[in-house]
Amino acid sequence: MSDSTDLPACTAITESLPAAVQSAFAEVSVQALNSRCFCIGLDEQALRAALETHLGLPGVYELVRERCPYLFASHPVFVAPAELTRMTDVVRAAEAAIALPAYREEVLARAPAIARMAMGPRGVFFGYDFHLDGDAFGLIEINSNAGGALLNAVLARAQRACCPAIEQLLPPTGRAEMLEAAILAMFRREWALAGQARPLASIAIVDAAPAQQYLYPEFLLFQQLFQGHGLQAVIADPTDLELREGRLWCGELAIDLVYNRLTDFALDEAANAVLQQAYLQRAVVLTPHPQSHALYADKRNLALLGDSGFLRRAGLPAAEAEVLAAAIPHTEVVTPEDAERLWQERRRLFFKPRGGYGSRAAYRGDKLTQRVWQDILAGDFVAQALVQPGQRVMANAGPALKFDLRNYAYLGEVQWVAARVYQGQTTNFRTPGGGFAPVYPAPATGCGPGCA
Repeated sequence: MSDSTDLPACTAITESLPAAVQSAFAEVSVQALNSRCFCIGLDEQALRAALETHLGLPGVYELVRERCPYLFASHPVFVAPAELTRMTDVVRAAEAAIALPAYREEVLARAPAIARMAMGPRGVFFGYDFHLDGDAFGLIEINSNAGGALLNAVLARAQRACCPAIEQLLPPTGRAEMLEAAILAMFRREWALAGQARPLASIAIVDAAPAQQYLYPEFLLFQQLFQGHGLQAVIADPTDLELREGRLWCGELAIDLVYNRLTDFALDEAANAVLQQAYLQRAVVLTPHPQSHALYADKRNLALLGDSGFLRRAGLPAAEAEVLAAAIPHTEVVTPEDAERLWQERRRLFFKPRGGYGSRAAYRGDKLTQRVWQDILAGDFVAQALVQPGQRVMANAGPALKFDLRNYAYLGEVQWVAARVYQGQTTNFRTPGGGFAPVYPAPATGCGPGCA
């Protein structure tokens, strides 16, 4: 989708460079493409077909547009292939560190008791979120229940190129199908890791008041995907669940596995009591589960994962320890003893609650008021060195929006990379032109007529 049909090709950007800097074109091309290329864009008709025809969900397109109109970005984000490889290396190094007994002992010692129980499954949809802006690179957080993977499979089917030259950047036709197959295999693997020998038969997608959740359309997509592959699937509030006859039930359906979208990570809230009891009694397989959050998503963990000395003592090879130390911005737990220093340094810091999610109660230091600062000191926060997000222009002569890069991962392997494009302090899905965006490796040459 192009804002113009008679603009010069992106190759003109490189042809104007002095010969001495031609070798640096890979980096320049990424910046140029993200600021000037509109050759690939969201096709609304293809999006409707992907949502309603492919998965057989009539009406869900209108639900998406009514409920979350800024869920899908107008154009893709370009990333240098070397940076995509670097993110994969960081994910693998982090997984190796998290598997270390010394790391797990350190982290689980401060976790809730329920998180110390190992039930077998690893947890679905880990999300490794990166900021990448020129030379700046940082793993800013890890999430244990990253939403949006199936939405990105839909988005991959809804891209249109404005010219044949740029069509080569579009993913292979079967890429979305491959992700869906990987998702199904992941849930079946979780079932097997729990020690279950019989085939997985039923899944409950569980969240508080699910029909009111912003990403409810994705719940519908998961339900349809599961049902389309022979699994019984329901979307349920935790209060819809019952524990009887040694099994978890939703109405008359016995539930084998719960796909857990709750943000009560230790299942402490009264509404989640039945689910907690079923989990502790092994009456259901739960994924992701309390231990996966404790090991991966507690923000305090980044202080350990970025500490090469600790990781080396814990047994991580030096090369992997250095990969993490170079990628993770300095992170420390906020304490009253360090309050004065951190306040003075606040303009280069970002503050996050240790158990935060969805950018809730996260603050840029340069935006802090004294009232918020007192709340941070009284809470349980970490301070992280600020790494600027990347920028993507979504319309000719439009403003630059920010983006982060989410790597969906399972068992140490990246399944998919997506960008989240936004305006403001944190990702919000409230920005016109923003939302989830496909991520494409930057080409070795320019793009087509949609580039200024």
